[in-house]
Amino acid sequence: MSSRRSRSRPHSGSSRISDDQINELVSQLYQLLPELHSSRPSDKRSAGKVLEETCNYIRRLQREVDDLSERLSEMLATTNTNQAALIRSLLMQ
Repeated sequence: MSSRRSRSRPHSGSSRISDDQINELVSQLYQLLPELHSSRPSDKRSAGKVLEETCNYIRRLQREVDDLSERLSEMLATTNTNQAALIRSLLMQ
């Protein structure tokens, strides 16, 4: 069954999201993504492209978090106990 057909079929008891709501959410994502937001404002992207860029951006952020976490772990391993405790307490705030 095509996705178009399944989208138009009503689901009893489930909340449905309208095409207008989807377009609004895609528009909000477009505004949040630095790579897309910095491009020409008249350069409209398809919903699929915006979602693809969103996924790529999230993956890139996750890699940055992983890298920073690894660097922090290495730094904490080489500092003395008092400094490490202070850094941990600051991070927990």
